[in-house]
Amino acid sequence: MAIRKLLVANRGEIAVRVFHTCRKRGIRTVAVASDADLHAMHAEVADETVALGASEASESYLQISKIIDACRVTGADAVHPGYGFLSERAEFADALADAGILFLGPPASAMRKLGDKISAKQLAVESEVPITPGFFEAGAADDALEAAAHKIGFPVMLKASAGGGGRGMRAVFDPSKLREELKMASDEALKSFGDGQMMVEKLVLKPRHIEVQLMADQHGAVAALYERECSLQRRHQKVIEEAPSPVMTDELWHRMRAASIELAQRAGYQGAGTVEFMLDDDSGEFYFREVNARLQVEHPVTESITGLDLVGLQIDVAEGKHLVDVIPSEFLNGDRGAIRGHAIEARIVAEDPGRGFIPSIGKILAWHEPKGPGIRVDTGFGEGKEVSRFYDSMLSKAIATGSDRADATQILKGALEDFHVLGVSTNIEYLIDLIALPDFASANFDTKYLEREHSGWERSSEIPMVLGDLVGSASAGSPTVSGKTPHRGSAWNLGDSWRVLKT
Repeated sequence: MAIRKLLVANRGEIAVRVFHTCRKRGIRTVAVASDADLHAMHAEVADETVALGASEASESYLQISKIIDACRVTGADAVHPGYGFLSERAEFADALADAGILFLGPPASAMRKLGDKISAKQLAVESEVPITPGFFEAGAADDALEAAAHKIGFPVMLKASAGGGGRGMRAVFDPSKLREELKMASDEALKSFGDGQMMVEKLVLKPRHIEVQLMADQHGAVAALYERECSLQRRHQKVIEEAPSPVMTDELWHRMRAASIELAQRAGYQGAGTVEFMLDDDSGEFYFREVNARLQVEHPVTESITGLDLVGLQIDVAEGKHLVDVIPSEFLNGDRGAIRGHAIEARIVAEDPGRGFIPSIGKILAWHEPKGPGIRVDTGFGEGKEVSRFYDSMLSKAIATGSDRADATQILKGALEDFHVLGVSTNIEYLIDLIALPDFASANFDTKYLEREHSGWERSSEIPMVLGDLVGSASAGSPTVSGKTPHRGSAWNLGDSWRVLKT
């Protein structure tokens, strides 16, 4: 079935990203937008936009019936879920199937097997994929979880069975704190995912986060499109991602690839998905973490090192095409010699790292994206757009591709220094400092590195964000606060018209 009109049941940069591929393929596009997003970029670039009503996600983007009604009103014959919101809800896939609407994601049956962390762990055991020692029993009571934790041995990690993004997770070092942490993690999971079910596993103290990108067709073929290194995280949220991993070996890759493909085939998986592994730097062993049954935020780094369009492949798979007809044989075979250079992605977030990473909301007064060879920017924002309190605070992704890791790092550094946003605080200066660290250059980090080694970050300057202060500073020249001057990449140091604000 050829897709004629596609609705993206999401917002922001991922919706815009999907629309770009649709435009290249001649597929008409439909956006959905809450009240807060009626003038957002994704609503403006789509061919049609359907208003969903209330700004709260629970009353708009998470309402399955409203999404299906939007498809019926516009005649959309397919839905791309993006990531977050309804993307991993099996009931959403079922509802679309019942309505005769194509879903650009895995079947509901595969989502049920892999979307729940407990059933996914059980499937991994059946597939002989290595997992960390733990207790993964559905509906386990607190007493059973506590007994399991003592049997496994502290420290342990408490994890929500449903969802992701670091919510419902707690590391417990002190046995006397287990019950307290378990309640907090379960409550957080219940609020975030509607499911407070928990599991417990052994905590690896210095793990790396490595994930394998999968693409599976409707005919049983699965391609493992190499790995991504996602170890630089803050509070379980990824900050920097890259491909390939700087610590990957041929032997480790072939084992991870085989495990990922086996798991996907046993689950009857179709479409794009990611198998996440934890790599113990000390032992060199890897353990299955979970499967993300959707496209990932960091998918552009995989696209950069393969030259593939993952959204385009999602469309191909949904239309029933064979992978052998749309993916080069070297990628299907996992040939690492086919990898093209190195790519690094930095997430641009509306937050203030100098003030505990508190979210920053408001109107973007000015916006300048970097451009040049090896630079890609995926975004759903721009000048005049509003950063709302209702949704995730990620604005954009800056992706740099170079001949090797050092080259990609240098390109990313220049891109970040040329990325200017006024009106809200961002983490750009934090990212610039981060990739300049010697430990980043040597890839000497793990998922706890930022909390352990880089938690006391302070910005080198304080740039006023109130419009009146901006205008006053502009008339007086480059601002100075407490004897500090802005970062050399700051727009305040450029001899151009950046400081001439027009309202």
